[in-house]
Amino acid sequence: MLFLRRFLKDEKLESAAAAVYAVAAQQARHPAFYLSYEVPDTVDGRFEMVVLQAYILFRRLKGQGEAIDRLTQATYDVMFRELDLALREMGAADLGVGRRIKHMAESMNGRIQFYDQGLVADDGDASLGAALRRNLYGTVSPSEDSLARMVRYLKVAIAALEDQQIDRIAAADFHFPDPNTI
Repeated sequence: MLFLRRFLKDEKLESAAAAVYAVAAQQARHPAFYLSYEVPDTVDGRFEMVVLQAYILFRRLKGQGEAIDRLTQATYDVMFRELDLALREMGAADLGVGRRIKHMAESMNGRIQFYDQGLVADDGDASLGAALRRNLYGTVSPSEDSLARMVRYLKVAIAALEDQQIDRIAAADFHFPDPNTI
C-alpha cells in the first residue's frame, strides 16, 4: 500500500492516470474488436470501445479507497482530455468541442448504468446484450455470434481485472484479456 500513498501528490497522480488510461485505450484499439466482433470501425465505434474498456476498469477501481478514487477521477479526466484533443485533431470547431465532450460524458454515464443493470439482470444475458447492441454497435446490426462473444468478453474482462491486484492496476501494470481467445 506504500505505492498508493504516492497518489497523495498530484504531480504523480496525473502521470499515473495517463498510464492507466493508456492501457485501456490500447485495448480499445485491438483489431479483433473491429474485425471479428463487428464493432464499427468509425469514430463512434472507437468511442464506444474506449467507453467499454473504461467501464471495465472503473468497475474494478470502484470502492477501493480514497487514493484509488482520486486515481479513477484523474483517469476519467485524462480520458476526456484525450477525447477533446482527438475531436480537435479531426477538425471540430472549438465552440462545438465542449458541447460534444459534455454529450460524450453524459453518454458514458448512461452506458455505465445500462451495463451495470445488464450484468445483474436475471434474464440470462438478454439485458446486457441489448445494452451492448444499442450502445456499442449503434446503427449496425452485429451477428448474434458477435454479440454473444462481446457479452462473454465483457464478463471475462471484468473477472480478469478482479483477479489482478489493485496496486498493480494503479501502477498501469495490468492487462485485459486477449479478445481473440474469447
